[in-house]
Parts: sequence; structure tokens; C-alpha cells
Amino acid sequence: MGSSGRGRALDTYREVIGLTGPLLPGVSFLGRLPTATIQFGSVLLVARTSGSLAAAGLTGGAPAVGQVLCGPLVGRLADRHGQRTVVLAFSVANALAITALVGGALAGLATPWLALLGACAGASVPLVGPLACARLVALARRHKAPEPVVGAAFSFESTLDEVSFVLGPALVGLAAVLAHPAHALLAAALLVALCGGAFALHPTAAVTRSAAVRRTGAPGRMPRTVHSLRAALALQGAMFGACQAGVTALTERLGRPEQAGLVYAAMGVMSAVAGLAMAAVPARVGLPARRRAATAAAFALSLPLLWTDSLAGLYAVVTVLGVAYAPHLITVFGLTERVVPPARPAEAMAVATSALVAGQALAVAVTGRLAETYGPAAAFGAASLAAALACALALTARTGSYAARETPGHAGVAGRPRTRS
Repeated sequence: MGSSGRGRALDTYREVIGLTGPLLPGVSFLGRLPTATIQFGSVLLVARTSGSLAAAGLTGGAPAVGQVLCGPLVGRLADRHGQRTVVLAFSVANALAITALVGGALAGLATPWLALLGACAGASVPLVGPLACARLVALARRHKAPEPVVGAAFSFESTLDEVSFVLGPALVGLAAVLAHPAHALLAAALLVALCGGAFALHPTAAVTRSAAVRRTGAPGRMPRTVHSLRAALALQGAMFGACQAGVTALTERLGRPEQAGLVYAAMGVMSAVAGLAMAAVPARVGLPARRRAATAAAFALSLPLLWTDSLAGLYAVVTVLGVAYAPHLITVFGLTERVVPPARPAEAMAVATSALVAGQALAVAVTGRLAETYGPAAAFGAASLAAALACALALTARTGSYAARETPGHAGVAGRPRTRS
């Protein structure tokens, strides 16, 4: 990125921060950290208290199931009633559910009960990340921000998500080494109650409430195009989940299992950097073109994993692969915001996030067995297959199906006539 590109990106991000003020990004980042800690934290907690890896795996997978099933409901309620009440209620519920899970594990409850508590913890997640994205974009549209600012809003929120999902498990792992996993989960419960509540009560929540009050009649039907975008996110989640399984299997084969988390972190850091750099991409490069480029890069960059058999090679390939992850995520969320009905932005973001979580959880479960039976290359092959399918979806999508909405108050992409990329 040249100096002019960096300067342009920094100016754009200043405009993004100016929409909310500096407090909201910090609050929303801390509010979404607990979501990143629940799954890994529950695995470590149950493994420590029960001594059973099977029970730990079942309990650790349950939050993903709960979030996939109930995440769309959180978004739908936020669209209908505004974010303030919904996020506040779910933040309190989530804090109580996490605390109950910790208490149940320490009390030695049977695995089915722990899995149920884990599912409740996932189902009550307040989805601060998707709702923060919907709120920031709504603020940008309300202020008639130019398209680069709207795009930077997606980049900024995606970067916060990436950093949280790298930092969250790292903090849980550190707590497990220094003390006990229960401490990390109890801290997560406190954090979601305080910072989730602060996010809900922040003055910018009024924009979602006022938008909900203005809406009358039917909320509008989701176009068929949005299903293809959700499938793309599910495939991206599957790609990341398969990579997780492959990285775990390869580091164990090399006798360095403790390196797996650091490899994930390297991918996440590179992905976050690439996400921030998206603000410097010229506006003339449309979202469909960006999506095609990102999926093609993901497929091409995943192929070397099939022949990777050393720790240094693994670090190099996975880190470079991170370049394609956030750009695809940002682009698909941007396309989703463009095509969904104006009355259903939070629901759309919540369902998109649930698709990503579902793809990752399913891939981890399936490719973990593949890697155990056939080796790391089998899991990496599944990751490349998911990337290839995502690329095929991007290449076959009709550009016209992502035509901008013609609605008042939507500036930039959503207020322009159709363009071709």
C-alpha cells in the first residue's frame, strides 16, 4: 500500500470513528470478547473438571449450536424493537448462562446437562459484533456518508471481530495455565454484562430504535440472492474450520501441539491487517469483483497446505492464507447489506454470522475425524474444496442480482444506479 493509499485509508477510518465517537468501538470490542471465549473456554473447563475430552468436546460444540439456532432471533428482535432493550436483556441472560455453566462444571454435573448449559450460553449471546456492524452502517447511511466510508465501516468491524477471535482464546489459554479456566469464563460473564450493557445503552442505539419505530407494515421479503451470500459465508466458515482441524493434526504429528493456537493467531493477525487495508481499495473496484478476487486468492493460497509438512512451512502458508479471509468476509457482508430489505439489517447480519459459525462448527467436527483417520492433508483438502466452492459461487453470481437498493437515505452504493464490475 503506497503512502497516498495509507493516508486515504487513515482519513476514511477517522470518518468512521467520527460517526460513533471513540467510546463505542472500545465498548463493542470488549462486549464481543466473551463470544470468542465461550467455546474454547468451555472445552478447557470441562476437560479440567471432568477429565473427559469427549465431554469437553460435546460441551464446547454446544454454544455454536445455540448461537446458530437463536442468533437470527436476536437480530429479528433488534430490527423490530431497536438494539437497546434486546442487547441489554441478552447481555444479562448471557452472563447468567455462562456463570451457570461454570457452576455446573465445578459441581460435576453430567455431560448432557453441561451440554445444555453450553447451548444456553450460545443461544443467549447478544451478538454485539453483527449488531455493532448494523449500527455503524445505519449511522453512515443516516449521515449520507460516501461509499468508501461505508466500506471502511465493514472493514473496521470485521477487524474488531478478527482481533477478538484471536485474543479471546489466547486469554482463556493464559488463564488456564496461570490459574483455572473457570476464572476466564467468569471474567467473560462479567465483561458481557458490563460492556454488553454499555453497548446497549450507548446513545447511538437510538438510531436503531428510531428506525424500528418508523417502520410500518411488512418488513419485506429476503431476496433469493441473500441465500447465495449465506452459503458463501458457510463455506468460508467451513474453510476456516477445516484449516483448524488440519493445523491441530499437523502440529500434533510434529510433536508441537502447543503451537496450534499461535498458528491460528498468525492467520488472524494477517487477516485483520488485510481487512484494514480494504479501505485503500479504489471505489471503482466493485464488491462483486472484490468477492471474486478474494475467493480465487483463498483457493489458490490454500493449495500449498496439501504439501506442508513442517512447522515453519505451516506458519508461512497459513499466515499468507489470512490475506484472503477478511476481504471475503467484508465483501459478502457489504453485499448482504446492499440487497436485504431496509427493515431487516440486524437480522441479516445475525443470520450471516450464524451461517459462518455453523460452517466452521460442522467442518471442525467432520474434518477432525478425517484428519485423525487420513492425516492433516485430508482436512486441508476439505479446506481447499470449500474455498473452490466459494469461488465457484462468486464467479457464477450475476452482478445485476446485487443491484443497489433505491431507498431514501441510502447514500453511496445503496443509492447508486446499478453498475457492472
